[in-house]
Amino acid sequence: MPVWDIIGPVMIGPSSSHTAGAVRIGRIVRLCWGGEVQNANIYMRGSFATTGEGHGTDRALLAGLLGYAPDDPEVRDGRELAQRSGMKFNFYEEDLEGAHPNSVRIEIWNDGGRRMDATAASLGGGAVSLQKLDGFEVDVSCLLPVIIIMNRDVHGVVGAVTTYLSSHGINIATMKLHRDSRGGLATMVLELDSNESAVVPEEMKTVHDAIVRVISIPGVAL
Repeated sequence: MPVWDIIGPVMIGPSSSHTAGAVRIGRIVRLCWGGEVQNANIYMRGSFATTGEGHGTDRALLAGLLGYAPDDPEVRDGRELAQRSGMKFNFYEEDLEGAHPNSVRIEIWNDGGRRMDATAASLGGGAVSLQKLDGFEVDVSCLLPVIIIMNRDVHGVVGAVTTYLSSHGINIATMKLHRDSRGGLATMVLELDSNESAVVPEEMKTVHDAIVRVISIPGVAL
């Protein structure tokens, strides 16, 4: 058994799932958004909703959305830090059949009208899973570097992306493909072996004209 599974993550407590996991979820969602979070509606599910306040889950999620790490002492002041930063936020409870018991859905938007919807779960011991992004299944832990590509479902996109990565010496660890319908919208979720060769989202977006958006999440100790 890995030592990490025995001693757990370095964190600000009290809970690895409800506190450290919540910070990591916030950080991952912030990375997906790609900048400062101005507005957020946060929908707590299951035990996140029922016991989250006592474990500081609300403060942890906000601290993560601000970019703080799970071991930063300021995580305890997540609400105050968010208010000081000018972030506008609301918390709600959401009862959804089949939802993971430690999960949250976060809606983010800015004053320019851009929006994003992300769902993630805390799996215990600080481990998390980004489950959905803008309605698409992604299901990644973000322990490895991740590239999420949103595109129109047309011929040649997968080949163009894999050719680009190969030409930059980047090896793919796992690949998942999802689409809402044939010829509709699709996502490609790629876990990479390492961060040694950085992916530039704006450059990668140009490899095929059907690509709408590229999100790059570094595989770091979130």
